[in-house]
Amino acid sequence: MNHHTQHQSHAHHNHDQHQGHSPGMFRDKFWVSFWLSLPVIFWSPHIQTLLGYQAPQFPGSEWVAPALSTFIFVYGGMVFLKGAWHELKAKLPGMMTLISLAILVAFIFSWVVQLEIIKAQSLWWELATLIVIMLLGHWIEMRSIHQAQGALHQLAKLLPDTALKIDDSGEHELPVSELKKGDIILVKPGDRVPVDGVIRKGQSDLNESMITGESRSVKKQTGDEIIAGTVNGSGSLRVKVTGTGDDTKLSGIMRFVAEAQKSKSRAQHLADRAAQWLTAVAIASGVLTLIVWQFIGASIDFSIIRVVTVLVIACPHALGLAIPLVVAISTTLGAQNGLLIRDRRGLEEARKIDTVIFDKTGTLTLGEFRVVKTGLADNVLEDDMLSIAASIESESEHPIAKGIVKTAQEKNLSLVDVEDFHALTGKGVSATISGANYKMGGASLLKAENIQFPDALLKTAKNAADNGQTAIYLIKDLHALAVFIIADAIRKESQAAVDALHKHGIEVAMLTGDDSAVANAVAESLGIDTVFSEVLPEDKANKVQTLQQKGKKVAMVGDGVNDAPALATADVGIAIGAGTDVAVEAGHIVLVRSDPRDIPKIISLSRATYQKMVQNLWWAAGYNIFAIPLAAGALISWGILLSPAVGAVLMSLSTLIVALNAQLLRRVKI
Repeated sequence: MNHHTQHQSHAHHNHDQHQGHSPGMFRDKFWVSFWLSLPVIFWSPHIQTLLGYQAPQFPGSEWVAPALSTFIFVYGGMVFLKGAWHELKAKLPGMMTLISLAILVAFIFSWVVQLEIIKAQSLWWELATLIVIMLLGHWIEMRSIHQAQGALHQLAKLLPDTALKIDDSGEHELPVSELKKGDIILVKPGDRVPVDGVIRKGQSDLNESMITGESRSVKKQTGDEIIAGTVNGSGSLRVKVTGTGDDTKLSGIMRFVAEAQKSKSRAQHLADRAAQWLTAVAIASGVLTLIVWQFIGASIDFSIIRVVTVLVIACPHALGLAIPLVVAISTTLGAQNGLLIRDRRGLEEARKIDTVIFDKTGTLTLGEFRVVKTGLADNVLEDDMLSIAASIESESEHPIAKGIVKTAQEKNLSLVDVEDFHALTGKGVSATISGANYKMGGASLLKAENIQFPDALLKTAKNAADNGQTAIYLIKDLHALAVFIIADAIRKESQAAVDALHKHGIEVAMLTGDDSAVANAVAESLGIDTVFSEVLPEDKANKVQTLQQKGKKVAMVGDGVNDAPALATADVGIAIGAGTDVAVEAGHIVLVRSDPRDIPKIISLSRATYQKMVQNLWWAAGYNIFAIPLAAGALISWGILLSPAVGAVLMSLSTLIVALNAQLLRRVKI
């Protein structure tokens, strides 16, 4: 296991401690408790009376419900009792405390009745179903918010485990973890760079898009720094190691992600806050009920039954399901609309978003070169010129050449036969088509050939240079026919996405490692409000924080490793699905279709989900406003008095209403 993987494991362990429990544990406890609760319900006197049947009697049948309910209490209920203990130690009583209070009271009260210490009806079936429903609610909730530190795992996977070290005796393959600063390693063509270092010998184009967001391959030669995790091009490099393990830039990004996710996971949940209030109300009501009835002179048996009824009614059957059910449905609804919700806190926050930051490369743009504009001489057609250019460049492996070919293919243009293709060193390429000589290249080709060309082409080329774009000329027999402007092409969906966000009243910003000329050209084309250009990977999260400190609610949209810390730091991190696994793992929400037009849907879904959550919380907790006074015996002079069993039925009815209301979310159009 290399150093990075160890770091990842450690972070994962911390995350699990914080999370507390796994969805699998709640699932197992739910199913065991569910099957055991069926006989408890079947042999319950209250259920038999309600449904008008007689359960088979046999010696000891009266102990079926107490025995099985006691097992369910210990096996299924202990997780809530432990949770309550942690809440009380932290002086933050919440959902776990309220559940524990209700099951503890129901358990003790039922044994007191079972042992005939007081005369009343035991609450075995209420106890069993309460635990089963709570386990179900927590299982649904855990499954929907459970998020492993997958981002760190994906980041660690980027680095090779071994490297080729060079010393006096030759080349040796050894684990990366054994490399030290000052060692010399060999990075072969196409390999991923295992460490941070400085090139001692050789030159190559490196793809740094994963780390820096720079769309173009970066030319590196002797004396230049290279970064762990980047991909070497066609050259062979000898590299002096300057950083390994935790000292690499990639490791720094890993730490940012870990810290941002850790701080995020401490957010308080809406249902927990409601449960805190309900806990206080339930305990106060129970104590008050006992005091008042004792003061009036009622028997202790009667007073205790009133207190139990109050606590059973106040217990959040419905509250335990109110949020998880909405979460589960909104997650499904999101998936049907191309939104993969990985962390529900992101979806909850999306309704408040007022600023969306886009990474440029691979998000607003394709991350690939295309012909974005063409300047033409008189009497020539654009498609003809592009077809000839693509035919010539189809012989070349250069990224810009590939961009020209791809543009022609996307326009369904047919290529022509090319003869005598050869490279003009440092200038471009030359080829013969139908007996005529053509050359293609940049400004150096024009100077070398001393070619005159029309003003229209000159103007197009000058604008391209101002925007940081590349101009490639097509020349026939010393006459310039066309200039092709090559750039990282803007996605066709990007304009509609920016326009839709502006209609929602949301500000749009762009963040990129590219230089300001390139960034401003894209921003101007799309009507983006704010541009952060030439941003180093470690500063991306800082730019998000800068906006947050101004009081902005920020969503970050990105696709690369370098975006991961910013995605995790933002109020909502939105990852482009076609991007790297790391960005996908760090995002709260993933756009499966890689279509930025889906971002406004997130905001619509968030608003609808929040509305449904609030409604459910009112249904779940609001009925207590009427039910608790009834349970306490406030209307006894009118002959209205709830038994614990009727209280349990009322509680179940509240749960049913909450479940049905959550289903209505499926009808929402986003």
